[in-house]
Amino acid sequence: MTFDRDILAPDDPSSPDEDTLPGARASRRSVTLGVSLLTTALLAAVLLVLPTPYAIRAPGPTEDTLGLQGADVQSGADETSSGGKSATAKPVVEIEGAETYDVSGELRLTTVSVYGGPGGDVLLGDVLWGWGSRERSVQPVESIFPEQTTREQQQEVGQAQMAGSESAATVAALTELGYEVPATLTVAGTVPDSGADGVVEAGDVVRSIDGHQVTTHQDLLAALDDVTPGADVTLGVERDGEPTELTVTTSEGDGRAALGVLLDPAYDYPVDVTIRPGDIGGPSAGTMFALAIITKMTPEDELDGAHVAGTGTMSVDGLVGPIGGIQQKLFGAVDAGADWFLAPADNCDEVVGHVPDGLRVVRVATLDDARTAIEAIGAGEGTDLPTCS
Repeated sequence: MTFDRDILAPDDPSSPDEDTLPGARASRRSVTLGVSLLTTALLAAVLLVLPTPYAIRAPGPTEDTLGLQGADVQSGADETSSGGKSATAKPVVEIEGAETYDVSGELRLTTVSVYGGPGGDVLLGDVLWGWGSRERSVQPVESIFPEQTTREQQQEVGQAQMAGSESAATVAALTELGYEVPATLTVAGTVPDSGADGVVEAGDVVRSIDGHQVTTHQDLLAALDDVTPGADVTLGVERDGEPTELTVTTSEGDGRAALGVLLDPAYDYPVDVTIRPGDIGGPSAGTMFALAIITKMTPEDELDGAHVAGTGTMSVDGLVGPIGGIQQKLFGAVDAGADWFLAPADNCDEVVGHVPDGLRVVRVATLDDARTAIEAIGAGEGTDLPTCS
């Protein structure tokens, strides 16, 4: 005997309610799963485009300091050039008033492109990408940019640092070549709470230290090398046209005794050197600028066709200083076809374990070290040079 389903009592437990059918249960689970996946995907999409408190450092453009300005620079952000080759392109380093010589090879300055910071946000997706990349570095914004600093202010600082770098590189290079570069060292201000604070005045012109005449910037630095930090020195200055002697208590600074004064030097260059960095800012190209001047002013073809990149600040007395973003600069050098990289000795701890394949890194602490390095590389003897290890 058979029964039609419609004549069964509605509340009869034997009545097969549709919600309890296997197919209905599966369909309901599928809908729930689909909605969950869609919600998760939408949430992930929203998170990926949210701004973050991070900045990203990436390899920036490079430029051959022996070549033409803007001839082969890529586009980038901070510490970069606008790029593009012009029919009127001029040498990055141009020298007048002294004989110059043809050179082969390349001496490439390296830069870092910075994304994020004042006036720009880095998205979570970019941060995740940066964390997974060997070439990029993700850092809190405040570790790269001072608080309450605008991008315009940052660019102004970078351009001022570049101008100082050009001057120091020129003085160091000419001194390395045997020239004397007279300087007028005018005090622009003093470091708060230093021994010079309240003793030395803005506008004072430094003429001597402990009885030794100061005619070049190197004279002052060499004299401070012989002073124990914390000791008193007698600083001879010209104030309002009159000679005056001041007693200044020194402090520790950059490995030598420091006066605690901010100098505005004016150099009397024996050779006219023009450096055209383009839109690049910051102090880290000093070493490569100095090497370019030396290479152009010596008859030997030091590089002999070698492609060398590098970085490092340069002091007027020829010291190579550390810089930021060296790991990104290593990758930028490889991208530009460099085989060798000159790295500041004080950056070596950041270099070890981060050298891209195909690049040999040479440790340099002074301009003389850097000059010796490119001569050895050009002579095919670079494998014996000191490395970061």
